Amino acid sequence: MVRNVTRYPVEGHNSLWYIYRTVSPWKGVRNFIFIQIARYCPILPLKNWIYRRMLGMKVGKHTAFGLMAMVDVFFPEKITVGENSIIGYNTTILAHEYLIKEYRLGEVVIGENVLIGANTTILPGVTIGDWAVIAAGSVVHKNVAAGSFVGGNPLRELRPSSTEEHAEQV
Repeated sequence: MVRNVTRYPVEGHNSLWYIYRTVSPWKGVRNFIFIQIARYCPILPLKNWIYRRMLGMKVGKHTAFGLMAMVDVFFPEKITVGENSIIGYNTTILAHEYLIKEYRLGEVVIGENVLIGANTTILPGVTIGDWAVIAAGSVVHKNVAAGSFVGGNPLRELRPSSTEEHAEQV
């Protein structure tokens, strides 16, 4: 399935040269500072407070971001993570991508009770369903169904989803 992104073509130089036409440089600097604090913060409630209050992300109760997790510096407000999910160590969540002839923006929605393994990259415009498990080191370039166990690059299903299994865990 194609990611849900909005495409913005540019003329001339590569699209990253036009970054400050799309986002304020002050917002970028401010967000960078708060993201760096959150990346190293070992106190989960404080980390989530920074994400919610300072960056405008939607983060559910009891969600845990591992050490060094990196959220989108320019558009963190486009990221939603449901309750009781785990975002693994050094995972990157992007809501933008700047290419040569265009840039793209897209919401990232991560469901409830989702486990994202360490060193995973989540691209813009992706939705990850409730109870999904993403293996460490994956590149999430497409939507992930609820209850799926996926991994790799390119992303593929590692085990068929089992909704009955998740109903028992509730």
